[in-house]
Amino acid sequence: MDNASYPVILTLMVPKETKSYKHIYFICFLALYLLILSINIRLVMVIIMEKTLHEPMYMFLCHVCINGVYGASGFYPKFLSDLIFDSYVISFHMCALQAYVIYSSLLSEITILTLMSYDRYVAICKPLEYHSKLTKITCLKLILFSWIFTNGFCVTAALLTTLRPICKYHIDKLYCDNWSIVKLSCVSSFVNNVFGYAMTVIFSSFIILIIVSYFKLISACKASLESRRKFWQTCLPHILSLINFTSAYFFDIIYSRYGSNDIPESLRNFLALELVIVPPVFNPLIYGLNIRAVRKRVIPSCVASSENVLKRVKI
Repeated sequence: MDNASYPVILTLMVPKETKSYKHIYFICFLALYLLILSINIRLVMVIIMEKTLHEPMYMFLCHVCINGVYGASGFYPKFLSDLIFDSYVISFHMCALQAYVIYSSLLSEITILTLMSYDRYVAICKPLEYHSKLTKITCLKLILFSWIFTNGFCVTAALLTTLRPICKYHIDKLYCDNWSIVKLSCVSSFVNNVFGYAMTVIFSSFIILIIVSYFKLISACKASLESRRKFWQTCLPHILSLINFTSAYFFDIIYSRYGSNDIPESLRNFLALELVIVPPVFNPLIYGLNIRAVRKRVIPSCVASSENVLKRVKI
């Protein structure tokens, strides 16, 4: 305990398969990051500029896209620099910051998915009260609350983690996460365990709340053809997004806390990367392609932008 200190530099896992093909991996992950930025920012800009999309559902979707860019930016720049410079090291404080950004983004996604399920519940089950219950000001307050609520938990978790004495220097993962930093400590992790399980229970209850609301939605939609049409058009993307995110999130929890070195490295890397790759790509694509009001405006906008680029190239 007396010899414990906060190390200046930590080492991250070095993926074996990237040693021979690091430039190919760099190009692929750079293209993926640029794709995440372009599709999410494009969708946000379309929602902001089109007054017809200034509805609660699209305001929440805008928040999902911004959150996706925020979370992806906590992972890709560092990982890309590791690939090109073959470094795989990070300072302790930058490691804590990366863990904070990635996990505050993940928890924010759970809260915003909960808000979106509430939006769909009111729209389908109580359509006459929709515009009175979900005004623009109310939506902004809910979005702000979701950020404050999740970041309050993440700040507390970060403080409980970074104020502990550290005795180890290696994180067996491609990026920093809170539990990996906790495992570097040389003192008991009882408080962190209790707080971590409390967070898991609270945010898992949000997921259960979403599932319950959808059972009610399905029951309410049986009586009306219009309600069924609205359900499949606007709720299907939300269900797919929830399934994708929930499976990735719980895989990450299980791997972080109970992962074994007996698991092949490629599978461990897949489980670690799925959480930072799939949601920010999947969400804007599934919403943009499935919701007609968004699709009708995003696709022409992308075509117009491509034509402008081609004209400039010809000039």
